[in-house]
Amino acid sequence: MSTWTTTKRIARYGLIGFVRNGFVSLAAVMVMTITLFVVAWLMIAGAALTSTLTQLTEKVDVTVYFTTGATEAQVTQLQTSLENLPEVASVVYISRDQALSTFRARHQDDQLTIQALEELGENPFGAALEVRAKQTSQYEVIAKYLEAQQSAQTDSGSVIDKVDFYQNKTAIDKLTNIIDTSRSLGLGIALILAVSSVLIAFNTIRLAIYTARDEIGVMNIVGASHWYVRGPFVVAGVLYGILSGVIVLAILYPLTAWLGPGSESFLGSFNVFTYYTTSFPSLFLVILGSGIGLGALSSYLAVRRYLRS
Repeated sequence: MSTWTTTKRIARYGLIGFVRNGFVSLAAVMVMTITLFVVAWLMIAGAALTSTLTQLTEKVDVTVYFTTGATEAQVTQLQTSLENLPEVASVVYISRDQALSTFRARHQDDQLTIQALEELGENPFGAALEVRAKQTSQYEVIAKYLEAQQSAQTDSGSVIDKVDFYQNKTAIDKLTNIIDTSRSLGLGIALILAVSSVLIAFNTIRLAIYTARDEIGVMNIVGASHWYVRGPFVVAGVLYGILSGVIVLAILYPLTAWLGPGSESFLGSFNVFTYYTTSFPSLFLVILGSGIGLGALSSYLAVRRYLRS
């Protein structure tokens, strides 16, 4: 018998078994649908968390304030040295005039403060540098570098008035802990879910094998190969995964469309429906791939164990 003929027969028997064992197939599809639905929401939640943390990270920085007597050359010198640090993502220069304009705009409704500013007769603000790190855990390294420059009284360090890192250190530490905890938690949930899915699908598919135990016994008696016995169940497992994946993707469309506006108002710029539409190819591959993989692996292991028993 040719390989192609054998493959067609295995596929046909797998499809027949899938249809014939309707209740068991339905149970397997339901279990896999729930599993894949959780996988999909883990992906969406991970993307939402990453987007939110990115927005929060962009609002955190270390600001270096200079004395009013600092020259532009001294400020530029420190800016260049900061930009050369591997931990630094960007450095934004704020001139004295920009600092004054920002202060005026912030206190435009406070006439007493504006009047006091006018009575000074000069700009009381020095220039500043807003430094953003590549990772939140690197801000302390940058702050220590600035302190070293200030303590050493270098040309640019001598005109540093204040570094506001320690005022923001609590917020930075909390943000760093959130990032680390969320990554560890997400990895742990994904691992537990994967193990649980294999075990649940494994036991569900064994029900289908049990209903066909007489046929398997006859096949073993007549000398059928293990792959010929195992193949139809693996095909059925693949069909469970494909059908479950399609159901999950179909459910996600109206669900994310409904949750889209609310998620954007709650999470800022992240919209779950936009994520679903723009990331559909990756969602399709992950969901269907996970379903096919879980179905095939669970079926293979279940039949292998039965054949050895």
